[in-house]
Order: sequence, then C-alpha cells, then structure tokens
Amino acid sequence: MFSAPLLAPVERRLAPARKTALLFLTVFMLVSGCSHLKPLDTSALDSAGMSFTTVQTLRGLDVTNAEVSQIAEARQAGLTDDDCVTLVRLARSRNEKFESGDDVAQLLRAGISETAVMQLAQLNQIASSSGEAVVMRLAGLSDQIILEAARRHAAGLPVLSGASLANFKNTGMREATLLQLVRRGVPDNEAPTILALRRHGWTDVQILRRYPGGH
Repeated sequence: MFSAPLLAPVERRLAPARKTALLFLTVFMLVSGCSHLKPLDTSALDSAGMSFTTVQTLRGLDVTNAEVSQIAEARQAGLTDDDCVTLVRLARSRNEKFESGDDVAQLLRAGISETAVMQLAQLNQIASSSGEAVVMRLAGLSDQIILEAARRHAAGLPVLSGASLANFKNTGMREATLLQLVRRGVPDNEAPTILALRRHGWTDVQILRRYPGGH
C-alpha cells in the first residue's frame, strides 16, 4: 500500500496529462460535429429566379438545404416568391418542415391555378390530395370542384372520388351538376348507381333529385 504522501506527487504529475487528454477530446468532438454541419446553399433558389430579398427572408426562417430544394422545385413550376414564403411559414405554423414542393409543382404543371394550390395548402391537403387533384384537373374538372372535394376530405365528410367525377363527366354530365353532387356529399359508393342511371338515360336534373343532399 502506498501512503497518502507518496500518492500526492503521482496525482500532481497525472493531472496535466488528464487535462491535455480532456482538451484534445473536446476539440475532436467540436471538429467532428462541425464536419456534419453543411452551410446553407441557396444557389437552387437563385437558379429558379427567386429574388435576393426573398432568399434572405427564407434564411430568416431557418430553412434547411432539403427545404431549399423543395422550394426551388415549386418556384421553377411557377409559384411566386411571396407564395413560396407563405408555404414555408404555413409549415412552420404546424411545426413541420416544408416538404411538399414536388407536390406543388405537380399541381401547377397540371394546370391548377396558383390561387387554388394555396387554398389546398391552407386546408393541409397538398400532400394527401395532390395526386387525385391532378387526375381531376387532367380530366377537365374545374378548380372549384377540386377545392370543394378537398374541403370535404379535410373535414372527414363523404365525397365522390376524382375518378368517379371524371367518369360522370365522360357521360356528358354538366359542371354545375358535378359540383352539386360534391357539395351534397354523395358518397363514392353511389358512383356505380349513378353511372347505371346515366346509361339508362337519366338526366342531370333527375340525378340531382335522387340526391337532394344532407350528407
């Protein structure tokens, strides 16, 4: 056994070595951590035609590189600078990252108006309804019908699918009739019946009388 007086000098000799090791470990961890932090690259926004002021606004919202990529995709598809910022702020209000740039671009390229796209975003229906909305637009259905269907989806209410509405349109059903069927909450399981009635010569007026609403 070493006596306490003999241990003290040993401890004093080891102390500087321990401090050096601790300092080295701290520096190593800091350097390693910094190597994983990539600086924000906004070149994609510049290439998309976004203004310097808007880029700075987005920096102030602490956008990530992944978000920059999504914002640039929406901007390239025609979304305005102001609406790009609005979508990011909307995501922040929901404690989310902005991840729907691809969906926004798809909607715009299908011919859905920017105003309608922003209303879909306010309803939080971009990610969940973009595919169906594109199908509806390509089938010739109006933004008004798309938005009405999205509102019912957002509220968890019965609504005809985009495919069913497109099929009705193909039978010659008028736009106003399609809109009324959506507003009246006709469930999608009624679609085969409606198509059968159309094949038997039922008019728009007769169809609407059969489905007075209340859903």
